[in-house]
Amino acid sequence: MLQDDFKKILKEKGLKITKQRMVVLKALASCEDKHLTAEEIYEIVKADFPEIGLATVYRTIQLLVGLDLVESIQLGDGYVRYEIGKFQGEETHHHHHLICLECGKIISFRDDLLDELEARIMESASFQVINHEVKLYGYCKECLEKRQKSQS
Repeated sequence: MLQDDFKKILKEKGLKITKQRMVVLKALASCEDKHLTAEEIYEIVKADFPEIGLATVYRTIQLLVGLDLVESIQLGDGYVRYEIGKFQGEETHHHHHLICLECGKIISFRDDLLDELEARIMESASFQVINHEVKLYGYCKECLEKRQKSQS
C-alpha cells in the first residue's frame, strides 16, 4: 500500500491523517510478510519517529484494527500479532497461516480449499460463512530437514 492510499482511506473514514497513523501503517506495510507484535511495531516506528510512545502505538493499532486496515491474529504463542488487513475491497478470506512448531516461523498461505465446504454449509444449514481462519501447525522446510537428519 502506498501512503496516498492510506491517506485516502483515513479521509474516507472521516479521520485525521496524523503522523502516528501514517508511520504505523508504513511499518506494517514494510513488513508485509511478517506478523508483528505491538512492541515490534513500536521499535520500527521509533527509529523514524523517536518521540512516539508505546501507548500511542497501541491506540493507533486498535483504531486501525477497527477500520479493518490492520488485522489482529493470535497464533498460540501468547502474543497478539498484527498485519495489514483488507484494503480497498480486497478480501483477506483466503489468507491462512502455517506455524512451525520448532522455530516459530509463520508463513502466510494464500489458497482456499474450504470454498466447497462453505457452499455445502450454506446448502445444508442455511448458514453463510463470511470468513474463516485456518492455522496449520507443523514443521517448516528447514526444521523438517533438521529433524530428519537428527533421526538418521
